[in-house]
Amino acid sequence: MAMDAERRQAELIEQFSAQAAALSSAPQLAALVLEATSHPALFAFSELFAHPALSKLAGTQYESSLEVLRLFAYGTLKDYKSKSGSLPALLPDQVRKLKQLSVLTLAESTKLLPYDQLMQELDVSNVRELEDFLINECMYSGIVRGKLDQLRRCFEVQFAAGRDLTADQLNNMIDTLSGWLETSDSLLHQIQDKIKWADTMSEVNKKHQKEFEDRVEEAKKSIKADIDLRGHDDFLSEPGGIMDFEEDRIRPKRRRQPMA
Repeated sequence: MAMDAERRQAELIEQFSAQAAALSSAPQLAALVLEATSHPALFAFSELFAHPALSKLAGTQYESSLEVLRLFAYGTLKDYKSKSGSLPALLPDQVRKLKQLSVLTLAESTKLLPYDQLMQELDVSNVRELEDFLINECMYSGIVRGKLDQLRRCFEVQFAAGRDLTADQLNNMIDTLSGWLETSDSLLHQIQDKIKWADTMSEVNKKHQKEFEDRVEEAKKSIKADIDLRGHDDFLSEPGGIMDFEEDRIRPKRRRQPMA
């Protein structure tokens, strides 16, 4: 499902970018911005915002369409309301889209969104309206997954689609990834050093074990040779050996005297 959504996003971005490249007048481009920001399945706008054709809106009466597109790429409903005096009124579909994008922005910083904060950010007056919006417009559309906790009055986010990154956010991400890469390289070197040390110790232990076994084998051979050389003579010269047995055999025996 996620792959299908990403593929659909890519197709829509390509579609609107191709249309922008084919347009030459500011009114047409402004109408394209309105269509893109109202589309129910499009949630990424930075590529369209950066398209060279959109620069034709600058300096015209439709220049505010660029600011609207920028808000849909990087801003929130709260941002729009703070600038609404200088921006065109939004259509209902645009308002819904900007609310959805606002939820994604909030989910970037925390996965536990209090109802009170959501109602304020989304300009919603009651909990029922908020929960209906989260279920019907966010979870059913696939941009977020989570659980509504009525007891704690919060929305627990389990998944949220990513938004377009500003230049500052992109630089911060690059810095974070660079730091992670340096840390990973350092850990990798430490692991490699430990593996080398373990291999060295293994070889040393094998060498010591071989030396010990060789010494034991030499000792066994030495003892066996000593026994082979001395064992027979020792046996003959020991008390009770063959020589003593022969002497006992030829010595005359004394008769016992009868008792009186």
